[in-house]
Formats: sequence, C-alpha cells, structure tokens
Amino acid sequence: MNSNEKTLNIIGEVSRPPETMGTLAWKRFRRHPGAMVGSILLILLILAAVFANLSPYDPEVSDIKNRYQAPSLEHPFGTDGLGRDLLTRTLYGGRVSMLVGLMVVSITLSIGVPVGSIAGYYGGWIDNVLMRIIDATLSIPSLMFLILLSAILRETDLPFVKGNSVMTIAVVLGALSWPTVARLVRAVFLTVREMEYVKAAQALGASAPRIVLKEILPNGFGPIIVESTLGVGYAIMEESGLSFLGFGIMPPTPSWGNMLNNAQEHLITYPWLAIFPGLMIFLTIISVNYIGDGLRDALDPYKVLGKVE
Repeated sequence: MNSNEKTLNIIGEVSRPPETMGTLAWKRFRRHPGAMVGSILLILLILAAVFANLSPYDPEVSDIKNRYQAPSLEHPFGTDGLGRDLLTRTLYGGRVSMLVGLMVVSITLSIGVPVGSIAGYYGGWIDNVLMRIIDATLSIPSLMFLILLSAILRETDLPFVKGNSVMTIAVVLGALSWPTVARLVRAVFLTVREMEYVKAAQALGASAPRIVLKEILPNGFGPIIVESTLGVGYAIMEESGLSFLGFGIMPPTPSWGNMLNNAQEHLITYPWLAIFPGLMIFLTIISVNYIGDGLRDALDPYKVLGKVE
C-alpha cells in the first residue's frame, strides 16, 4: 500500500461518523445466530396470528360432519371434535396467547419499574418496606395462587375484569410477576446511583425525579429489556398452563392452552389435536428465549464497548 492509499484510508476513518451504542448493540445482536433465527420465526408467528382472519374458516363455528379429520390439503392441521379447522383455531389462539404475554409484561413493568426505582434510589426504610412486600409476594405459591385468584375473578362482574377474559388472565399473571422486575431494577439503581455522573447531578441540585428518569433509568434499560423479553415467554407458558388446567381462557375462545386441554383425551387416537398447539407454544417460547439471549449479549456494556467486527 503506497502513501496515497494510506492517506486516503486515514482520511476515511477520520471522516467516518462514530458508531453509537445502538449501532454496536445491533452488530452484536446480528452476530448471534440463535437470536436472528428466533427473531425471524417470532415475526412469522406474529404475522400469521395477525392475519388469521384471512382463513376461510371460522374458529368457533362447528362442522360436525368433518369432525376429527386428519391433516390434509383442505385442513392442513386437521379438525377437532366439533369439526372446526385446527389451523384457524391455532392462529386465533396465537393472538390470545401473545396478547396475554404482552399485557402481562406491560403490567409487570408498570408496577415493577416504579417500585424498584423508589427502593433502589432512596434506600433506607423505604427500601426495607418495599423489599418486605416483594419478599411476601414471592413467598406465595404461584400456581396455587394463580388458580385461586383466577377462580375468584371468573365469578366477578367488574367493568374491565369479567370472567376468564384476556384482561383477567393478564391481571392474575401480572400480580405475581412484577416483584422479579422490581428486584432487578432495584439492583440496577443501587449500582448506578453511586456513579460519578449521578453524584455530579446531585451536587448541581438536580431533582430526584430528573436524576431517576434522565440519569439512572436510561442506563438500566439493558437488563430491563432483556427481562421483559423473557417475561413474554414466561407469561405465554403460564397462560397456557392455566388454560390447560381449565382456569385460563375458556372455550369457545381458542388459546393454545385450552386447545391442549381439549386434546388430552385423544392423544393416541387423534394426536394432531395436541401436536400443533404444543408446537406453537414451543416455537414461540424458544424464539423469545433466543432473542433474550441475544439481547443480553448485545446490551452488555462491556461487550458493546469491545471490538465488534
């Protein structure tokens, strides 16, 4: 390489704008094969659920003469005991299960982030009181409490929580999921609040809300995003478990869990009734988990600041 080429390379490197943290994180995420495959698969599953209404079949209308048909070109996933197209019900069930996952994460963040922020920033007796509440919540047997609370809410007639609807299940699951996020946010705050830039902001007279929202919380987004991503998978799995036990989304509304519940008596004779809903749960959760792994690596500040090829 001659001196002119070296000069041009140096000029090019100097003139090139510096890479942002987001760009570096995306490069690391893109290098994680499992995360990329999981992202593509999850996008395809979401699109399939969103456009489920394009199916020529109604997910709730019975067709007794076509009951228990094996998978075919007309019914790729077969039909159930009432002759309903299983592919259509699986796609509509995906809508319900994914919506529950997103709503649970929203409820979890709306409670866990403020509680963890207050406990981690102020410390002292406030931290002690909030942590004892969190400890008490985490000590509750989750499955038994979920079943009990779901059974109680099923009999209520509140404006926004009626029967075992999507909102009911989301409230039930969110009620037990927020302490995990609160503990994570508290741990982040306990670490970040001792940083020099936070001390400088305090010395300059910045208010507590400004320090929390502008200085500390943005630097804790990485772990929170990762936990939220994984929380979607946990919520889908818990909703499916509740529905399978008969305490979740109730028929005729399809969800992957209650479809498995309906299939348990016919696992040997008509195995496709359980295979396809179970496969959708497996693919969704493993995709979310791989995305979470990729985000954990991509948002690790030590890795982001390292060399990215």
